[in-house]
Amino acid sequence: MSRMIYGYTKEVFERVSFDIKLFVKELKKAIRILLPYEIDHLKKWLLYFTNEKPELRGCLSLIK
Repeated sequence: MSRMIYGYTKEVFERVSFDIKLFVKELKKAIRILLPYEIDHLKKWLLYFTNEKPELRGCLSLIK
């Protein structure tokens, strides 16, 4: 089940990437819901995803 949540979380990030506030809100939610190893995978994916969206890079500091 958690793999489905991880995949859905990535889809949500793609959809809300136009708005930094929404992006941060969803990132905080993902940190609460996902398992630690999924957060590690998500961080790597977000680094790749934000290459083309530098305005979102600052949000990644929420992930420890």
